[in-house]
Amino acid sequence: MEASARQAQARSFGPAADLYDRVRPRYPIEAIRWILGDRPLTVVDLGAGTGILTRQLVGIGYEPIPVEPDPGMRRRLGETGGAPDALDGSAEAIPLPDASVDAVVAGQAYHWFDHERAHAEIARVLKPGGVFGPLWNDRDDQVPWIAALSEIVDDDQSSGVQVAPLGPLFTPLEQATFRHAVRQTPQTLLELVRSRSFYLTAAPARRAEVDTAVRELCATHPDLAGRDEFDLPYVTYAFRARRAS
Repeated sequence: MEASARQAQARSFGPAADLYDRVRPRYPIEAIRWILGDRPLTVVDLGAGTGILTRQLVGIGYEPIPVEPDPGMRRRLGETGGAPDALDGSAEAIPLPDASVDAVVAGQAYHWFDHERAHAEIARVLKPGGVFGPLWNDRDDQVPWIAALSEIVDDDQSSGVQVAPLGPLFTPLEQATFRHAVRQTPQTLLELVRSRSFYLTAAPARRAEVDTAVRELCATHPDLAGRDEFDLPYVTYAFRARRAS
């Protein structure tokens, strides 16, 4: 994806911030703990969005500092409560002093970063030995109906779950996977699709086409037809590396 197109998709979420916050999945606590450990760390939530991960960090005893470039997303984060207000900043320009935080995480955001610039900036704000941990919730395409859904949607999921080489400022990257599921209805599944960047930036005709295909999938797929509720399984991919001393 070209940089200009990536930027347009990355900034598409603000107008749909309320929907995004309501329908996007949370992260397994085990995945967060695997990245950060059990100590009460100061953690930058980079690309914090509406604060989904930020609120989880608060709930399990960390001290988060959300950083988010989109004003619509920052507004929603502030309205939800239960978390600090987000700082106006980005992965390439984190508004914090050198060596000032214990950890940096990025939930569902790393693939939007300019990686070379972001890695240097993340290393700058981390204390020596501090941890950097991007993570993603990814639909489990091994499930037949989810594979069929993925044929319908042309979204940002496929651009995630990859971490560019971090370079000499970090220790070697480690990876772990965690599984969980979110209960859905045909309507909430449609709303989830509508919260994706590909949909938010699509022409009206394309949106209508996707809506029709998702409704048809729910009505006709053998795993979903006639069901008022069903589970949407996710694989959460977590990564961690430490700031080299």
